[in-house]
Amino acid sequence: MMEPRRTRVVDVSRNSSSEDVELEVLIGKEEIRKRVKELAEEISRDYEGCERPLMVGILNGAFIFMADLVREMKIPVEIEFMRVKSYSGSDTTGKVEVLMDVNNIRGRKVVVVEDIIDTGITLSCIVRRIREKGAESVRVCALLDKPSRRVVDVKADYVGFTIPDYFVVGYGLDYNGRYRELPEIYRIRS
Repeated sequence: MMEPRRTRVVDVSRNSSSEDVELEVLIGKEEIRKRVKELAEEISRDYEGCERPLMVGILNGAFIFMADLVREMKIPVEIEFMRVKSYSGSDTTGKVEVLMDVNNIRGRKVVVVEDIIDTGITLSCIVRRIREKGAESVRVCALLDKPSRRVVDVKADYVGFTIPDYFVVGYGLDYNGRYRELPEIYRIRS
């Protein structure tokens, strides 16, 4: 499990508001870059010789991760996006609302690209929906996995980092729409 190794606190004053929080670096830029490259190589090996697997990124959180991941791929892929909502602030609502869906995936080999697996409720819904639409196969690539919070038994086929029960932001992950642009992954200090 990933534990904070540095206690550097980010200056969030440029985004100052009454919601400012203290952030502590959990995973640095170079660690992320290295692991994304390894994941891309692993997926490329697994799908070598397949006809263009379909990478389905889950918006908004996975967009930076997916962009970096597909740029490192060694095989041709196609890209689609889904957008779902299941969080309000730092709490899951327990209800998954599909805001933007994928089409034309019947018979396709699909890799769902997710920012984080927390309770598993959202991912379970997404995988079920893609299977119901007729995908030949569905695998999951998650940047972060937080198994201590799991409510639904789901597992990723490819995992970047396993982390403790921290609320994290940066590298696409947000807190009420903020901090996605930060280049590292930070834990919100309580």
